[in-house]
Amino acid sequence: MAQIRFGTSGWRGILAEDFTFDNVRVVTQAIADHLKAYADVSGGVVVGHDSRFMGQRFAHEAARILAGAGVKAWVCAETTPTPVIAHAILQKGACGGINFTASHNPSDYNGLKFSPASGGPALPETTADIEARANAMLGEICYREMRLDEAVRTGLVEEFDPRSEYVEAVRRQVDFQAIASGKLKVACDPMFGAGIGYVDKLLEEAGAEVTTIHNTNDPTFGGAPPDPGEAHLGRLSSLVADTPEISLGLATDGDADRYGIVDRDGQFIEPNYVLALLADYMIRVRGEKGALARSVATSHLLDRVAKHHGVELLETPVGFKYIGDYISQNRILIGGEESAGLTVRGHVPDKDGIVACLLVAEMVAVTGCSLVELLEDLYRRVGPCYTRRDNLRLNEEQEESLSDRLSVLQDGLAGSRVKDVILVDGHKFVLEDGTWLLFRKSGTEPVVRIYGEADSEERLEELMEAGRAFVLG
Repeated sequence: MAQIRFGTSGWRGILAEDFTFDNVRVVTQAIADHLKAYADVSGGVVVGHDSRFMGQRFAHEAARILAGAGVKAWVCAETTPTPVIAHAILQKGACGGINFTASHNPSDYNGLKFSPASGGPALPETTADIEARANAMLGEICYREMRLDEAVRTGLVEEFDPRSEYVEAVRRQVDFQAIASGKLKVACDPMFGAGIGYVDKLLEEAGAEVTTIHNTNDPTFGGAPPDPGEAHLGRLSSLVADTPEISLGLATDGDADRYGIVDRDGQFIEPNYVLALLADYMIRVRGEKGALARSVATSHLLDRVAKHHGVELLETPVGFKYIGDYISQNRILIGGEESAGLTVRGHVPDKDGIVACLLVAEMVAVTGCSLVELLEDLYRRVGPCYTRRDNLRLNEEQEESLSDRLSVLQDGLAGSRVKDVILVDGHKFVLEDGTWLLFRKSGTEPVVRIYGEADSEERLEELMEAGRAFVLG
């Protein structure tokens, strides 16, 4: 029997193979046991799901197990985005949240994400304890369950709608009057997911003219992964490019915690650049101050923005839990990852693709510029950055030898000597010419991810080729 393993965003598995009702019951019992051992459970647990197959059934099963353990379950009444669940945890003073989502993964996956009382992703020591408890119970009927109707009757399960309170929180983060003044025409793509009716409706309420595609709940996500990367936003890009009056395309993934941005000409804008543009906008135009945070795999363009404005830059391992922790501590103005996760001070300590999209709309409305124009202006002030990520599949010999070879790499790469080695998460080599390469192995498959950055596209290609040659030997 496969072991339960929590990754950077929870436990995920293929439906009916790994992700089964029995395993969900075991993991929920492990969460209940963890909370009863380490937390005050009187606030209950928020339980929600995205638009994936059987999401509501899984949520109800989790609620029954929590009720059997004597822990109240606040069950979201409808398909609910991840950031909305995060806000509900805080708003209700809950001791945690269970969210059934596999985010941007294909539709044959589902997942369970646990968040503690902070509302952000659980830190590794928490998920390790839950893993250990769950794996010790696998194959046994060790959970205590309660009939759903009985749990509702006794008040241990209560359904609620968290949307309105979340929307009010968003209104505190985004200048909708500025969006109204900008008379924006926007295209939105919620990718058949939980974000339907959030970005599009909020923009419409602000007076923007909105065209929305893929806005019906579909557990198959139209046959493609609900991933708002360039490869899956072809229809949105074409719509924006073919409609001159539309100035912006905005997308959210399956659970609306990630974002995808398309400029007025249909060009996809990398999340690395979106993060830096928003940080610069919040400091330069809004007049806000505060430290910035990024993961070790994220562009150093954010570092240049921080230096330009005289604010601190914090680097974290990969995994939004670390940035969320900074938000909970009120240590940063904005933080994000290259994988399209972002949040801001005073908001939820988890990725929020809805707020990211709305802040981009505000930025375009206020400045009157395209995103490429804003990026060119930023490059003039701080210098250009070009970034890329490649995934390389390894054979057995390459996988076994890679860590040893990386640990003794002292010579230069691509014609430049190694200036610094950062081991926050993987092996990151900063070279004397200011370029860098990060080698980070996947924890679930024989794949190494190579991240690189340089000040020209030509230099970036040299760097990435050197990285590929090193890995493949």
